[in-house]
Amino acid sequence: MKKVIVIGCPGAGKSEFARRLKNTTQLPLYYLDMLWHKADKTNFTQDEFDIKLINILKQDKWIIDGNYLRTLEIRLKECDTVFLLDYSLATCLSGANSRIGKKREDMPWIETEFDGEFKQWIMNFPVKQLPQIYNLLRKYKQKNINIFKSREDADNYLHLLKK
Repeated sequence: MKKVIVIGCPGAGKSEFARRLKNTTQLPLYYLDMLWHKADKTNFTQDEFDIKLINILKQDKWIIDGNYLRTLEIRLKECDTVFLLDYSLATCLSGANSRIGKKREDMPWIETEFDGEFKQWIMNFPVKQLPQIYNLLRKYKQKNINIFKSREDADNYLHLLKK
């Protein structure tokens, strides 16, 4: 395991899982949200994002946290291991809501509200994004693909990895 992607619905806990994985493996960790969002709540251009992502992909080792479906296939081509956190909608909504007002290393600002647009994005994820993710995972089935259906599954994996 040298090149890892962590994907799943917003609020699933991808960043927390990725941090814990980094602490166990000592692989460098990169957050796609930090490549896309600026501290002033605007975004970098798509070209700027892509250049930063390509530079990370060229490295020998990494963990990349985030979905960004537009670039998922290029990350799947380059990675050796995938972690998909495929949790219930209720878990993801609760997770996203619980981080409001908290400083996070994976975002350049503190979220101050659980806005309706973001909540709708999460609610649409199982229908609009998840099927596309599973289709891509089938295409890259030779990769080491780990799908967790609960936080307990992910916790158990990390616990066994430490041994």
